[in-house]
Amino acid sequence: MSAPNRLYTVLFNKCPRCGAGDFFITKSAYNLKNFDKMNRQCTHCGENLVPEPGFYQGALYMSYAFYVIFMLIYFLVFVHFFEAYLDYFLISIIPVLIILTPYFYRLARRSWLALFIAPEARTER
Repeated sequence: MSAPNRLYTVLFNKCPRCGAGDFFITKSAYNLKNFDKMNRQCTHCGENLVPEPGFYQGALYMSYAFYVIFMLIYFLVFVHFFEAYLDYFLISIIPVLIILTPYFYRLARRSWLALFIAPEARTER
């Protein structure tokens, strides 16, 4: 069989090695108590999800890239469809980014780890 798809593992909170175990403890990024709690090891394959201290500092740059891409798309949609309401873009962008912060935080961490861990090919038993 084939290895898990990296995009799938990043988007659906899965281990980048096996594609089965959960990366974060909770499924939702909007659980206020545990949105940032990660499993230290994959619950399915045992892969170490925290390779070294400070490993996820690089995820800050990934998060920044996600914010920039989102803001560019958001701006282009406003310019194209709501040209007369560009003031609303400036008013709405801050609350939207605040709402998306937990999601981008988790997405950046999963993306950063997926760059360094290769998917494991599944074998039939």
